Amino acid sequence: MNNPWRKLGTCLLIAAAAATAQAEWRTAPPSAQEQALDAAAFQGVDALLAGQLTDVQSAVVVLRGRVVYAYYRDGNPDALRPTQSVAKSALSALVGIALAQGRIRSLDQPVVELVPDWAAANADPRAAAITVRHLLTMTAGFAVDDPTGTAPGLRLRDAWARPLAHAPGQAFAYDNSVVALLGAVVEKAAGMPLADYARQHLVQPLALAEPGYQRGLQLRTLDMAKLGQLYLQKGAWDGRQILPEDFAAASVQPQNAGGLPVKLAYGYLWWVVPGKAPRPTFLASGYSGQFIWVHPALDLVVATTSTVSAEAQQRGQALQLIRNQLFAAAQRRLAAESGK
Repeated sequence: MNNPWRKLGTCLLIAAAAATAQAEWRTAPPSAQEQALDAAAFQGVDALLAGQLTDVQSAVVVLRGRVVYAYYRDGNPDALRPTQSVAKSALSALVGIALAQGRIRSLDQPVVELVPDWAAANADPRAAAITVRHLLTMTAGFAVDDPTGTAPGLRLRDAWARPLAHAPGQAFAYDNSVVALLGAVVEKAAGMPLADYARQHLVQPLALAEPGYQRGLQLRTLDMAKLGQLYLQKGAWDGRQILPEDFAAASVQPQNAGGLPVKLAYGYLWWVVPGKAPRPTFLASGYSGQFIWVHPALDLVVATTSTVSAEAQQRGQALQLIRNQLFAAAQRRLAAESGK
């Protein structure tokens, strides 16, 4: 079966020569000339979204650390929008922060050292060998039968008590229950509710709007883009190292071959596109068209949200938009700036 991301991973290199050194997030308003070049490069995208790609609810494009295009179907840039499994990549950042603070000793620390109450819940001796790294890379080994990646997470103790199909670290299996377990591990290590820990160490440093947590994580589309930019900047933000640089780099490099439901390699709760670039394209992917898509060769970050439905998932309009119109527009924008 053809993998559209694999084809993309090769064709994305064509504009790499136009990229400059990694750009930091920019808060200064654009000049009149920049605005004119932005508008010319993205001409026609609004009309396409309004008339054809109607599942897409919002899109933000950040190029060289500056927002060059934004679209909000409801006209509200401050709306908190459902992120679906994009939340997994946000949780990865909290793991990195806890690691930097010494709250988690290392990624190879056994989970039951951090949450001793779970030790008695699973009699399989292999469960004691499950580490934080295994949870981060979806290789804990629990038996999982969820090819669509949409099964709700189990209650924590029930999730830990599941039988193991593989030894920890042996096989990838996309597992929403593992993410719930990892969230509980971070909360235990932090000694405070996960939302409070995120507020202190991620939301406030990046100047994000206060997220919503009902029925999963909700973020502004701009803040989804900021999360992608944080990893593009190797964990640094405004002169401060939010995540350990080596953790941020490893997060978006293949840690295993991955698999369903996205059919890509997997890092630390990030999907990674195959490619030959020193820093491959990586993404956070949520059901039905919620994406953070990062292409380091161009200093490019794209965030999208879409209608959450089975029909929208099947149509895949946000992915079409990213792969085609938005990437091409970003190339045009860079070419215009370089005078080519």
